[in-house]
Amino acid sequence: MTAIIQTEKLTKSYGPHRGIIEVDLGVEQGEVFGFLGPNGAGKTTAIRTIIDLIRPTSGKALVFGIDSTVDPVAIHRRIGYLPGEFTLYDRLTGSQTLTYFANLRGGVDAAYQQSLIERFDLDPSRRFKELSKGNKQKVGLVVALQHKPELLLLDEPTAGLDPLVQQTFFAVLRETVAEGHTVFLSSHILSEVEKSCDRVAIIRDGRLIKVDRVDALRDLAHHQVELRFAGPVPAEVFEKVEGVSDVTAEDHVLRMKVTGGIAPVVQAAARYELLDFVSREPSLEETFLAEYGHGSTPTGEVASHVS
Repeated sequence: MTAIIQTEKLTKSYGPHRGIIEVDLGVEQGEVFGFLGPNGAGKTTAIRTIIDLIRPTSGKALVFGIDSTVDPVAIHRRIGYLPGEFTLYDRLTGSQTLTYFANLRGGVDAAYQQSLIERFDLDPSRRFKELSKGNKQKVGLVVALQHKPELLLLDEPTAGLDPLVQQTFFAVLRETVAEGHTVFLSSHILSEVEKSCDRVAIIRDGRLIKVDRVDALRDLAHHQVELRFAGPVPAEVFEKVEGVSDVTAEDHVLRMKVTGGIAPVVQAAARYELLDFVSREPSLEETFLAEYGHGSTPTGEVASHVS
């Protein structure tokens, strides 16, 4: 696979304030890469540093194999970017805005541009200042997509979009990837990352804490397991099983938390007359909250962002 984005100890400091700290990640061609974290975790700073909208304090970022601080113009020609706060000229209409950016690109496929306008249900005749948050976001998405970039960098792309437009957006993403293009998508909305991304990086307090496939990240969370037996079973049998914690017994029912693989619990339970086995698979949201539920980031703060 070809690395489209590669960062090496990428760091950005704002004096006494934290930015990002020694971020190492790689994004491969043709994948949708999710960048997950609560507001203020460093997602936007990382994206802006990767494409040289702000300069790193140390470390480096390569995009298409090009050092972003050496030739950012060559990189910008090949990317589409939607910032987290999308603001433009208030007096321009949506159509004028799209034409302006299309001209900056040396022109775009007019038929494709029109198809995006129709699919996102955008009224391009209204001035930007008259648009709602959701309609401004639609303009931003068309701007980012209309020239069919090799790499899309999208910072909280579904903010303000209604559910039907969100479905359209994810359909367009799938089409983009099917054509061999790459997507780097930041979000704090877990459900959209879960259904759209191949791999996910979790960032907390400016540092990457996990990079893995979406399905593998669920193993970080606790499975809630309930075992119902025909007779009494000593709880200490399961307390000794690797990954098991918080074992409680009530009549012939044992409840526990299981971290990682469930197979050792199944093997221990098979030695007794087991009547029922219930294991609830954790959602990505539970995984995320479990990962953020310790350290300097309060659980309550994260929960408010992912609700």
